[in-house]
Amino acid sequence: MSDLFDLSGSVAVVTGGAGLIGSSLCEALADYGATVVLVDVDEAAAKDVADSIDDEVVVKIVDTTSQSAVEALFEDIVDSFGSVDTLVNAAYPRNENYGRRYEDVSVADWEENIALNLNSYYLTCHSAVTVMQQQASGGSIINLGSIYGVQAPDFGVYDGTDLTSPVEYAAIKGAILNFTRYLASYLGEDGIRANVLSPGGVFADQDPQFVAQYESNTPLSRMAAPEDFKGAIVYLASDSSGYLTGQNLVVDGGWTIK
Repeated sequence: MSDLFDLSGSVAVVTGGAGLIGSSLCEALADYGATVVLVDVDEAAAKDVADSIDDEVVVKIVDTTSQSAVEALFEDIVDSFGSVDTLVNAAYPRNENYGRRYEDVSVADWEENIALNLNSYYLTCHSAVTVMQQQASGGSIINLGSIYGVQAPDFGVYDGTDLTSPVEYAAIKGAILNFTRYLASYLGEDGIRANVLSPGGVFADQDPQFVAQYESNTPLSRMAAPEDFKGAIVYLASDSSGYLTGQNLVVDGGWTIK
């Protein structure tokens, strides 16, 4: 293992760590030596993920939209491990109406879904930064974006299916990009780096017609697997990206080049 990618002795906090992408990110960070704090609201799923990873993974059941819960989480992590070296935001809190077509999205749902997600990112970043600013080593913040944070959805890939790309998703993922750039600019003097990892579409047993239409528009001719983001997360968390900040690393099989 190259020292540039070695995360031994570091502490990585992953919100949404029990999710499809988050679980793979936890595994990658643990494989390269980090102590992983897996944060999620689904206790059963979180424990299953932790049990499936041989390396040290600590499960914390926390609502990342709650200021008091997030602040208590980071206090607990510092008390237990002494540092927060990496924060990965992969959580995606949303209400029960999320996923409706544009015409059916109420103002109340628009406001709630945007607030839930962006507040989660803000709260976790704010608490992590409070810790990282006291560390000589600074830290690395990695926020999960999306291809639909940098370009408009291609609604043709949803033709003939019940699927769509929610309007809140575009607003949230676009906002995450510039929020992260703000953090990179503001926190650079503290040695804190902030970057975005933007996945392309991930296969999750979607409607076969959607999958075929999506893959026909992707240069690599397939949807992503969760494992496709492992290398990117280790790169962004480790010293191998020590001079990289304020950037958006798009891992999408070439989708956004078209």
